[in-house]
Amino acid sequence: MGAAAALLLLSACGSGDDEPTSHPTDDHTITASVGERFTLTVDGENASTRSHWYLVDPKPDGDVVVARGRERETPSDSDGEVVAGASSSLTFTFEATGEGSTEIVLMHCTFTSTCDTGDGSPAPTPTNGATPTEPERVTYKVTVG
Repeated sequence: MGAAAALLLLSACGSGDDEPTSHPTDDHTITASVGERFTLTVDGENASTRSHWYLVDPKPDGDVVVARGRERETPSDSDGEVVAGASSSLTFTFEATGEGSTEIVLMHCTFTSTCDTGDGSPAPTPTNGATPTEPERVTYKVTVG
């Protein structure tokens, strides 16, 4: 895994009011129960450095897992002002909808990556004569039972 993915958190929560559970980030297997919501949080989302994370094809099987949105958390200073140019964390939320197995693929695009997100989202392309690189892809195997 690259440096940008140094912080990859996985948490899950059931239908109760319990705090989400963190799981080891180097384990790319997720086990969930039907109806359970879980999140994948990646660090390194930064528009000023053209560093972005996307949920990409192949999308998870909707009969097993459904994406429920994403939320960006940007650092702020002691006055509550957003810190210009700071990296944000991006949390993708999913819900286990039915029994089975599927995969979730996240792609990290940077200013040197040539990325096709498959959803029409603007993706960074190499600039300043940089040699294009392959974007980082992180695949999670999800089993819902």
